[in-house]
Amino acid sequence: MTRHRKKRMVIKARPTLEGAGVHLKRAIGFSSTNIADPFLLLDHFHSDDPGDYIAGFPWHPHRGIETITYMLEGMIEHGDSMGNKGVINPGDVQWMTAGSGIIHQEMPKGSKNGSMHGFQLWANLPAADKMMEPRYREVLSGDIPHVKEPGALIRVIAGAVGNVAGPVRDIVTDPEYLDVTVEPGVVFSRNVKPGHTVIAYVIEGDGNFGKPVNDIVEELEKHTAGNSVDNNTGAENLIIYADGDSISVKAGKNGTRFLLISGKPINEPIAWSGPIVMNTEEELRIAFEEYENGTFLKHKA
Repeated sequence: MTRHRKKRMVIKARPTLEGAGVHLKRAIGFSSTNIADPFLLLDHFHSDDPGDYIAGFPWHPHRGIETITYMLEGMIEHGDSMGNKGVINPGDVQWMTAGSGIIHQEMPKGSKNGSMHGFQLWANLPAADKMMEPRYREVLSGDIPHVKEPGALIRVIAGAVGNVAGPVRDIVTDPEYLDVTVEPGVVFSRNVKPGHTVIAYVIEGDGNFGKPVNDIVEELEKHTAGNSVDNNTGAENLIIYADGDSISVKAGKNGTRFLLISGKPINEPIAWSGPIVMNTEEELRIAFEEYENGTFLKHKA
């Protein structure tokens, strides 16, 4: 029997400053509380004013996580301590596994009209893999397949839709990362793995993303301010689903576009400070001490 997932939580993305002064909206990642294990942070940057983003994210370290950058408009110049250099263009994805430690910078550049639009997701790594060799994957837009369904178009970045698999594979948390566009009034349904965390972030439009669980009002009061429980959920909102084996979304009158992301929970303690996520405070202390004394990097440059 199919168990349709209900909305456990709806979170309105909130404005924040990050990096050297980048204006963005954050849906998850305001504290070390991991409410969407294994996903730690989801940032949405969208502006037509270069002053909001041009300062970028100068050189900084990461350890113990993966950072996933997905661009819709504009571009980001990337460089890292492994010698990788490149540009993330519209439609491209950068999937970086920091593992034992990497130092990198990300410097946004707008489109010709100054527009910048994209996302960064942080995914945790389990203790057994936190010190793995860093890995950098650059996925070009043309290598991301599209799947057409009645009234819907799906970009498959990770995971599979039918027989079509995304280019990002062999990831510890078995993630699925889809960019879904649904036409007005159309119902989009998708089977998901029971036990996996499933989240949806609404990019534009609105839709009915399922019924709320009984305690959603209480959960909303704990984690969001001024967000109401109604049938349709609009842009710049994140839905965290309760368990089940499928989701169903009915697009509103203007249609909807959303990211549908899932992954296997890690269920381990988290010690999190800034760009480094470990399991214990002692591991955090060692990481920052190594960064200060120049022994942070374990990989070959």
